[in-house]
Amino acid sequence: MILARLDNGVFFKKAFTDEIVFKAFVKDIIGIEVEPAKIETEKAFQPKLGNIAFKYDIFAEDVQRRIVIEIQKVEYDHNFDRFLHYHLQAITEQQRSSEDYSVEKTVYTIVVMTAPYKINTKTNELYKDEVLISTLNPKNLKGVERNIFNHELIYLNPNYKGQDTPQNYRDWLDLIYESIHNPENPQINISNEGIKRAAEMVRYENISPEEWEEAKIEASKRKVITLEREEERTETQFAIAKSLLNSQLSDEEIAQYTGLTVAQIKQLRRGE
Repeated sequence: MILARLDNGVFFKKAFTDEIVFKAFVKDIIGIEVEPAKIETEKAFQPKLGNIAFKYDIFAEDVQRRIVIEIQKVEYDHNFDRFLHYHLQAITEQQRSSEDYSVEKTVYTIVVMTAPYKINTKTNELYKDEVLISTLNPKNLKGVERNIFNHELIYLNPNYKGQDTPQNYRDWLDLIYESIHNPENPQINISNEGIKRAAEMVRYENISPEEWEEAKIEASKRKVITLEREEERTETQFAIAKSLLNSQLSDEEIAQYTGLTVAQIKQLRRGE
């Protein structure tokens, strides 16, 4: 079995818009059964809210829930903010049809990151988490969470394999990671029916010539975006590195945190 890479949006959408895969994925990641009336791609609300044009990679909802799934191949610091906006729009858009301030449907946003996180430019922290979950539920002064809103924003990043990651997450994280890094001999759990179905959807022999062509076009577009962002990212990397020179971190640690080389860090110390 050879898999097409799931960091390409064409193949990701092919797999995850399949109803069997979609429902299994949501069940494993969120823990709920859904019956989507329709699974859409490139979903946009009209008229749009605010000045930002949002499009959701995969969007579905049933009677009680609204599910948003996003794949983001290249990770930049602004992505956490970006997808918070996506998540909140899916919540606030419901006000258009509501006579009061109630939000009828619980919103779950799942963001799939297929590249390692970069150091956070706001905090100088490097995150190494496979799964991050954010809710809007308030907590009292004792830290007890009150289940008032129940909306969830979930980030998945298979580049940081944790020993304690539950199997329901592990199966999907492995599928995504193996499709990218070991597509010719993927080590995945095909006893999970959702995983088995997704793998079948993106097997090489099940990809049409038209899908291959579309995937090549998307890959080319991503490459251009990456090159444009690379200059911005390099400037940020050097700025962060300079701020860490007087810390207790070694040159090797600063290089690891920023993505620069040890030689570049040493040049900065020399003022070059």
